[in-house]
Amino acid sequence: MNKDMKKRLEKYMSLNYRIELIKDPYEGGYVISYPDLRGCLSCGETIDEAVENGEDAKKEWLTAAIEDGISIPEPLEDCEFSGQFRLRMPKSLHKHLADRARAEGISMNQYCIYLLSQNISLQ
Repeated sequence: MNKDMKKRLEKYMSLNYRIELIKDPYEGGYVISYPDLRGCLSCGETIDEAVENGEDAKKEWLTAAIEDGISIPEPLEDCEFSGQFRLRMPKSLHKHLADRARAEGISMNQYCIYLLSQNISLQ
């Protein structure tokens, strides 16, 4: 790896990528992943070991991406999301959602959040 690539690796390694750490109910130990770095994951018998192995996995993932010229996403920050977005929909759907929300005794916002949370698939 040349000097420029090493600098890029150091830059990405210094960024604060969000990690997810879950207990593995089947194999035991813990699984660690970096949601912003698709496919970057590792495991360990203890939390500390999983975190250490995760750092190694992140370094290898970033190194391979740099060497292969793959675009590397920067970490997403929670402050980048307001929790709001505008959505245009057919009037008939709007009426249907409003009617269903009213029948449930909740606001249409609450009803839509409920529907989204029941059907979301994060892969």
